[in-house]
Amino acid sequence: MSVPTLKQAPIQEHTRILGLGAYRPDVIVTNEDVCQWIDSSDEWIRQRTGIVTRHRAPAGVSVIDMAEGAALEAMEKAGIQASDLGAVIVSTVTHPYATPSAAAALADRLGATPAPAFDISAACAGYCYGIAQGDALVRSGAAKYVLVVGAEKLSDVIDNRERTISFLLGDGAGAVVIGPSETPGIAPSVWGSDGSKWDAIGMTRSMLDVRDLGLAARQSDSTGDLALLEEAQELYPTLRQDGQTVFRWAVWEMAKVAQQAMDAAGVQAEDLVAFIPHQANMRIIDEMVKKLKLPETVTVARDIADAGNTSAASIPLATHRLLAEKPELSGGLALQIGFGAGLVFGAQVVVLP
Repeated sequence: MSVPTLKQAPIQEHTRILGLGAYRPDVIVTNEDVCQWIDSSDEWIRQRTGIVTRHRAPAGVSVIDMAEGAALEAMEKAGIQASDLGAVIVSTVTHPYATPSAAAALADRLGATPAPAFDISAACAGYCYGIAQGDALVRSGAAKYVLVVGAEKLSDVIDNRERTISFLLGDGAGAVVIGPSETPGIAPSVWGSDGSKWDAIGMTRSMLDVRDLGLAARQSDSTGDLALLEEAQELYPTLRQDGQTVFRWAVWEMAKVAQQAMDAAGVQAEDLVAFIPHQANMRIIDEMVKKLKLPETVTVARDIADAGNTSAASIPLATHRLLAEKPELSGGLALQIGFGAGLVFGAQVVVLP
């Protein structure tokens, strides 16, 4: 039987980040504010995490709202229209709907329909996962331009009274446009997961637990079982973490992944102009810098001091601040690495837009 020769999309050899945008909510939460909810102090929080303030979105601002703000800036800087987008990717773990995706809603708002759109659930590694997929889509010829957004409203999924993670977290969004380039702009990604530690960072319970207790509370409402009703209200899933496990894993294992990303890119530490790790904890960042033996010529992103840990949004937000403060870094090489819940990780060397 004769089989017709299929057509395939033309291959694009090189890609790069063409534009970058950010959205930071207006509400600033200080350490003093946090200490109203937990028994701590500004000094303790600064020493343990390096955080001074964090941004949090008000009730009327959603993950999609923040993603839109960041995306509009990224597209403007890239010099493209929404109709040029071949795909929209949103990395988030705080979009409150299982379906439809935040990406589909964002694509509609931007006017990118009918571009394919999908969400990535990789928490703090989500942005690097998005870069890996956006790079692959453009190089494969599946899309000419891809919008990658990291957007989180973590204030929706924390209990302000608990001490393991709530005081670390902030809200925000960062976005980039990936497109074709005449020279290499995104090196091979090093990414993976370690599911054996899946419970090191996660939710207190599943939505099925909420459903079951909520039904029981509703049935008991007529009998006046106030204790069960209060328990149902307290059952909403919130984030927790095993801080020591996460710290050790991040410091010892992620430095190795960062080195692998430099090796994959064919560069040395002295070739970098910037190191942009996930903004998890200032102590983790400092330890990684030591283990990688980064020279003083490498600028290290420390956006966490003002923004807190914003999960999938942290790397693009930190990059945005870095370039605003040091625009001369544009065009240089940056090593970026995300790591967190799952436990998942991703890293690559990129040319800064």
